[in-house]
Amino acid sequence: MSLEELLRRRVLVLDGAMGTEIQARNLSARDFGGPEYEGCNEHLNLTRPDVIGSIHEGYLEAGADIVETNTFGSTPLVLAEYGLAERAREITLAGARLARRLADAHATPSKPRFVAGSMGPTTKAISVTGGVTFEELVATFAAQAQALVEGGVDYLLIETAQDTRNIKAALLGAREGSARAAREVPVAVSGTIEATGTMLAGQTADALA
Repeated sequence: MSLEELLRRRVLVLDGAMGTEIQARNLSARDFGGPEYEGCNEHLNLTRPDVIGSIHEGYLEAGADIVETNTFGSTPLVLAEYGLAERAREITLAGARLARRLADAHATPSKPRFVAGSMGPTTKAISVTGGVTFEELVATFAAQAQALVEGGVDYLLIETAQDTRNIKAALLGAREGSARAAREVPVAVSGTIEATGTMLAGQTADALA
């Protein structure tokens, strides 16, 4: 049964946070691949896939219908801050394939499991930080989306969105990346509303809708 078919029947449970679970492991710089990569959670897809896999396993065993890939910041734009831009595709593919393998291992005919391709907002927001063009954002999201789709995700999750301009770039990137991968998948958007009642960039929930 497809993701969309099952959603018409019942509410699906998404897993919990990845970042706090990684922090709870008290990993060392060596686990991340060296001091220069410490804090780059996505690099763990290559250096400690067992750790990321154990987090996926925990959520699946707890009953989650959907697990998110460990790719929140796996765009070339974000990974460039660690000197890893050229390995963005490798890192993203590894994260998608790991989540896919474990979701399939836990799936049964009565309880299928799905994988959401996590796409975070990057560290640049056009309306807040600047330092990036709309075209650059589209390109970096497209590269991420292509690797996620090729890695077998069931849908793309543009999450923790803080700027509607970034969201538009992510949606265009998701479309472009899916086209390159020659497989169309659904796309979902999760926006973050601050205590002020707006997104970080100042747009309201109505503007997001």
